[in-house]
Amino acid sequence: MDLQDRLLPMIPERERLIARCQMLAEAAQILTVPLAITEQYPKGLGATVPEMARYAQAFPAKTRFSGTECLGWGSPGPEDRHQIVLAGIETHVCIQQTAFDLMALGFAVLIVADAVASRHEFDHQTALRRMECAGATITTTESVLFEWCETASRPEFKAISRLVTGR
Repeated sequence: MDLQDRLLPMIPERERLIARCQMLAEAAQILTVPLAITEQYPKGLGATVPEMARYAQAFPAKTRFSGTECLGWGSPGPEDRHQIVLAGIETHVCIQQTAFDLMALGFAVLIVADAVASRHEFDHQTALRRMECAGATITTTESVLFEWCETASRPEFKAISRLVTGR
């Protein structure tokens, strides 16, 4: 997830984007799903927005648009997670290049369409289509939350349900 304070003001519907990314981060904490928040060129684009900064202890900095190198991701091993969920900005730059690199390494990549954005809608939509054609799965925040939860009998289900309903 890249959500930095100097680029975010240029993103349409940034409040929705932040809210969706917060839902994903909250669910990741509840369900103990690993979460990484990266920063693209923080010297120029600023730090992670405060709404998201509380979800991570470290914010690997990157100058390459793909986040795979700064996170040290290689091909998934037998005990590793094989699925990576991507959210943040910008869809047509960092999200797309990270998705392509992860797919090349053998990961299943899910792009959370309502938790990614670009400055321009055309770039956003084109990138979603391009990633889907390349093999990424386009999904939604709510779908990811319930997929991670798997069953209503899981003890964490009520907390996940509250994230979705706001109650």
